[in-house]
Amino acid sequence: MPFVLMMPIAFATIAEHIGDHTVLGKITGRDYINGTPGVHRTLIGDGLATMFGGIVGGPANTSYGENTTTVGLSKVGSVYVTGLAAIFAILMSFIGLVPTLLSLIPQYVIGGLEFILFGFIASNGLKVMVDDKVDMHNIRNVFVVSTMLLVGLGGVIIG
Repeated sequence: MPFVLMMPIAFATIAEHIGDHTVLGKITGRDYINGTPGVHRTLIGDGLATMFGGIVGGPANTSYGENTTTVGLSKVGSVYVTGLAAIFAILMSFIGLVPTLLSLIPQYVIGGLEFILFGFIASNGLKVMVDDKVDMHNIRNVFVVSTMLLVGLGGVIIG
């Protein structure tokens, strides 16, 4: 039964994964869905990483629009640069002074950075819709886009 309870979350992360790779492909000019590596391989990698995370007691894995936005802002899409940055971040986490210094950054600065970051995520999504010539005269498309923008940028509290 726990498997059935996790299915909606799995479908949401699959949709996010495909969306993030579609946007990343538009930013880098490569086709990650049908080309190399292909969505079938990236989804298998995502699933294996999630399984490994579960085995070692970690959280489920998912792709993040924030990373896609970082690639769009920096114009650096190299796997090697990303891997080197990950190793650097892991090493810096072991130096006690670094997390302490990062915690001194005022919340207003972090909030401002998040504001810009999430705005870029939304604009990347809109750019994909413009590039793919989504018909915004179709009320269904308008409903989906307006709902996602409202929920994604404005936030919704239920209850």
